[in-house]
Amino acid sequence: MIRLTILSLFACLQFGTSLGQAEPDRTRPNFILIMVDDMGYSDLGCYGGEVKTPNIDALARNGLRFKQFYNTAKCHTTRAELLTGNYAYAIGDHRMEYGATFGEVLRTVGYRTLIAGKWHQNPLPTTRGFDRYYGLADGCSNFFNPGLKARPGEGPPGRKGKNRVRRWAIEDKVIMGYTSPDKKFYHTDAFTSYAIDRLDEYKGEDKPFLLYLPYTAPHYPLHAWPEDIAKYRGKYKIGWDKIRQQRFKRMNEMGLIGPNHKLTGRASKAWDDLTEAQKDAEDLKMAVYAAMIDRVDQNLGRLFAKVKELGEWDNTLIMFLTDNGACPEQPNTTPNIPPGPVESYRTVSVGWANASNTPYRRFKSTDYEGGIRTPFIAHWPGVIKPGMTDQVGHIIDVSATFRDITGAEYPKAINGNKTLTPVGKSLLPIFKGEQREAHEEIYWHFSRANAVRQGDLKLVRAGKEWELYDLKADPTETNNLAKKMPGKAKELADLWQAWSKTNKHRQ
Repeated sequence: MIRLTILSLFACLQFGTSLGQAEPDRTRPNFILIMVDDMGYSDLGCYGGEVKTPNIDALARNGLRFKQFYNTAKCHTTRAELLTGNYAYAIGDHRMEYGATFGEVLRTVGYRTLIAGKWHQNPLPTTRGFDRYYGLADGCSNFFNPGLKARPGEGPPGRKGKNRVRRWAIEDKVIMGYTSPDKKFYHTDAFTSYAIDRLDEYKGEDKPFLLYLPYTAPHYPLHAWPEDIAKYRGKYKIGWDKIRQQRFKRMNEMGLIGPNHKLTGRASKAWDDLTEAQKDAEDLKMAVYAAMIDRVDQNLGRLFAKVKELGEWDNTLIMFLTDNGACPEQPNTTPNIPPGPVESYRTVSVGWANASNTPYRRFKSTDYEGGIRTPFIAHWPGVIKPGMTDQVGHIIDVSATFRDITGAEYPKAINGNKTLTPVGKSLLPIFKGEQREAHEEIYWHFSRANAVRQGDLKLVRAGKEWELYDLKADPTETNNLAKKMPGKAKELADLWQAWSKTNKHRQ
């Protein structure tokens, strides 16, 4: 593959030539987009956590960490917005009928498009711009055997005890109830191995690649390899209250948060109110959860080694994020089987989900900062200088970034449907150390969770009443200003209502 040299990149940046406006035949970088599932803001080592993530930490140390980057607080809406650069309900949510995926966009400029992992949309990736696919085309499944069959008179472990078979796909073939011939099968390992195999397969091509790697971990059920669990067993006996305090301290020392951040109140019982047996059970839950994140990092080490072996490291933009905040859901359908093995179906508790989102408020499925704020790391040697940024970004910006860098255009129509104009803004100026023109507003909507951010002001509600927060003075949303600033609250509520009417008509 012809490589984009550091010299040519320097020329683009030095003399003001936009990477997106270069000559059509110029070489282009590879893209690797990594997304984990249901992981909290502070779980990674480089974001203040105690989970061992040396490969991701190295990516952050040599790249750019965003302090204020957003997802949608929910799995499928995040995927729709990340893929299309537009708000989920405007383009048909699961169906994405009125949006183009970044696979469809980058194919037009000669990219090899690959995906391994969780899809969660209705059409298969191979019908929406991706050349190759392997993974879970559904919400969540057993990590060790997605096709676990029911025993006589019993259903396999699943959410609410339902005997639901999840959709899997290999390339363009759907498999309902997939069981791998590999006796050592595990989601995270298998997705990574498939990705590495495809990079090897196409290494002789004279075209760049896009690899989209949406892992299922650490989404429930809590399944992990025993040797990974053993690394963390006993480390969480100190409890979620102390873990939150420790993370809060480290985040301050790192500069990820500042003096205006307050540690929000706990969302569960105090750790000291638990019995010893309960503490031991909770320690195991968090140990398995940490092991799942640890395994992602191990696999990224394998992937990064392959990219370096192929000589593509310096020519690859890597981005890492999570699809929503940590998950407080409690579908524990195997109460007598502890988390970890294939037979179990367990989740982390509300107390640990609260700790994972330190210092922010609430969780997945809410539009408080704990539900929608994600760690976001961008790494691109020779272009991105190591550091952190306070500039605000959103997943709708990823597709725009790909287009800006490559010169690709958003299709006017997909499968006979006219596409909506994407609303994302390129992150490339931020990557280059410049001040980007910010979004005038950013919107969120999922079920009863709604929000709009304008500048530093954010209006949010989880039910009937709107709440207003100044995220500069109060980034952890502890001081509701709605009654002190009723005019501003109404203005933002009216903006959200107008946006909602426009963006909900294709649900």
